[in-house]
Amino acid sequence: MTEKLSTDLLEKFEEVKANYNVITENIARAAERAGRKAEDITFLAAVKTVEPAVINYAVSLGVRHIGENRVQELLSKYEEYNLNDCDLHLIGHLQTNKVRQVVGMVSMIQSVDSVKLAKEISKQSEKNNVTTDILLEINIGREENKFGILTENLDEILENVSKLNNVRIKGLMAVPPVCDTKTDVYKFFDNMYKLFIDISDKKLDNVFMDYLSMGMSGDYQEAIISGANMVRVGSALFGARIYR
Repeated sequence: MTEKLSTDLLEKFEEVKANYNVITENIARAAERAGRKAEDITFLAAVKTVEPAVINYAVSLGVRHIGENRVQELLSKYEEYNLNDCDLHLIGHLQTNKVRQVVGMVSMIQSVDSVKLAKEISKQSEKNNVTTDILLEINIGREENKFGILTENLDEILENVSKLNNVRIKGLMAVPPVCDTKTDVYKFFDNMYKLFIDISDKKLDNVFMDYLSMGMSGDYQEAIISGANMVRVGSALFGARIYR
């Protein structure tokens, strides 16, 4: 059984290595098309359902940012991550009653969608004597079944969250709707980039538009071309998800 597992892992490693090379090449091409360099783009590996040995192998290839969707999974795998060489982000929805479990363990929370959540992150960060970097999640497609801030509410939320002592707004994040055409995908990405630039130009206190996190396995190249400087890639790197 151990021998079979080792063989399976070696095969998985080869798959991940091949995928990693393709993704990094695609990132470089998309960045060049957008008039930027590959190093301007942060490649975050979305690691939901991926076992730690495979995550750590991706880190050994050069992945420097990993993101978990679920608090419980993050906690169950935390001791096995190789965090000497990479940062850990929470990229999935976070309930306020679980904030205390992750503050101090992650370098960024990408899915902040309310003042209430931001206040709890600040409160727990103060208790842990840290300042937590956050991204504000935008519901750019105005989808009722998704979390995120509606654009008309963003200015008010920015004003309130920026006043909190133990959080830093480091940018925006979005998960656009599934689209039938690339034209539709670009529309959502372009709208996000415009929002990102508009906020950057305001030069608000405690608001640092360092990251525009958008684009996943199926559309990360389009996201980069539209202005994203962080992409969250999971299945294109690790293969199809296995849900249990």
